[in-house]
Amino acid sequence: MRALAAALLLLQHPRTQRADLRAGLDTLYAGGFPTAAAYFAEVGARDTTDPAPLTFEASAYIWWAAALENDEYERARIDSLLDLAIVRGRAAAPGPARDFWLATALGYRARQRDLQGHSWGAAKDGKAMHDAYARVLAVDSSCADCYLGLGVYQYGLARAGALARLVAKIVGLGSGNAERGIGYMRRAATEGDLARVEAEWVLAASLEREAARDPADRPALEEEAREAVARLAERYPGNAVFQRFLRTLGDEPRRRA
Repeated sequence: MRALAAALLLLQHPRTQRADLRAGLDTLYAGGFPTAAAYFAEVGARDTTDPAPLTFEASAYIWWAAALENDEYERARIDSLLDLAIVRGRAAAPGPARDFWLATALGYRARQRDLQGHSWGAAKDGKAMHDAYARVLAVDSSCADCYLGLGVYQYGLARAGALARLVAKIVGLGSGNAERGIGYMRRAATEGDLARVEAEWVLAASLEREAARDPADRPALEEEAREAVARLAERYPGNAVFQRFLRTLGDEPRRRA
């Protein structure tokens, strides 16, 4: 019985054990970016081996930068936090929790490297993220949060520019699949735990991009994106990023006309 209990504990996904992180994420998504960053810094100071609060502290600054429409805001701090989170993740004992939090930090760093034009570094981090989430799913197939990173991976590869596609081919990432990627994001947005809000937001942004590519389905895609972000804005009315998205999408038909 003791061995069985240990096995069941191993199979429990780390997201179910982190009420402390959920409290900070609610503050973040509500638009309290400085407060969320300070909260995660405090949580991280309590355990200097834990990569999770560092990753979400970086996320708070990423959202803050998005609200300011300034990709350079606290860029060095974000990079430093994610680098340290990855170091902590790699130093942790092997298992699903290690792989999940390592993958999450790698996913954020891949996003930052891509934003900064470092296609090679972004591709390597993306591949490492994909492999780490795959290891989690091999042990815990119920990890819906894993599908956010995998969805961004598939969608990003499918819609990458020529240089990024070349780098992806060299690194061995494959070509990606936009439809599969969006499907994965939908799963994370409906079944996820810690990743649910971010998945719904990333899904909406992806649907908006798809609308620009597909005139025939544009109205339906834009409406789905609008409804998703409207739900987020209703829940978190103080988040300037959600409010701006709705204003921009509402102005789009007038600009086309």
